[in-house]
Amino acid sequence: MSAALLNIVIGLVTSLLSGGAVWAWQRVKNVRVLRAKAAFFGFETRDTCLVILNRKWDAPGSTSHHDVHAMIEAVIIAKEAGCMTSVLSAEEFHGSNGDRAEFCIGGPESNARTGGHLASQLPGVTVLPHHATRPDTAAFVVDEQQFLLARGREEHAIVAKFTPPGASRPVILICGQTALANRAAISYLNREHRELAKTVESQNRFCIVIKAASTETYGHQAASLERDVSAAAFSAS
Repeated sequence: MSAALLNIVIGLVTSLLSGGAVWAWQRVKNVRVLRAKAAFFGFETRDTCLVILNRKWDAPGSTSHHDVHAMIEAVIIAKEAGCMTSVLSAEEFHGSNGDRAEFCIGGPESNARTGGHLASQLPGVTVLPHHATRPDTAAFVVDEQQFLLARGREEHAIVAKFTPPGASRPVILICGQTALANRAAISYLNREHRELAKTVESQNRFCIVIKAASTETYGHQAASLERDVSAAAFSAS
């Protein structure tokens, strides 16, 4: 074999080995990321994940397209963890989530199950009702701080993780002031779960406020962590 041909063969073998090493490293990295993500959400492979979808608070029987997008993203998160999913409306499901993880989407006026979760698990959180003229319409009140709704400018979502009594899997509650805020919150969770895992005191139980800014311009994509309110949210005032 000539020296030139030998160099070509060596180059090809080196490229194949390097490419294989990069592929194997990337695969291991992806597996680690997915495992960390599953741990953050509290999922186990072959679990069933319930997705409890809301209805428009001012139009019963219909669902906002932003809430549909939020539901789809919840299903994708569960599927990545190897979970089966079951999508139900709040009217269809009652009782404990038991051995099934749960995403519960929507505020208490659009999802009665959210109201139950807030009352039983998050006594330190108050959600004011929608009102056509009041400046505090749909505001969240936690630890005497108000998180106001300013449509098109600043919209918030309460995001909480907890395991109800009698259940072995957690509930992820997405309680937005608007459907867009619901979508922004779950998109933020999906994107920033690794940073949140470092930020919250415990991955097993937390309550945070997500802010979507300039929503008229940036839609659901400009979401950020506003405040960790875990200590106040889980404590009765």
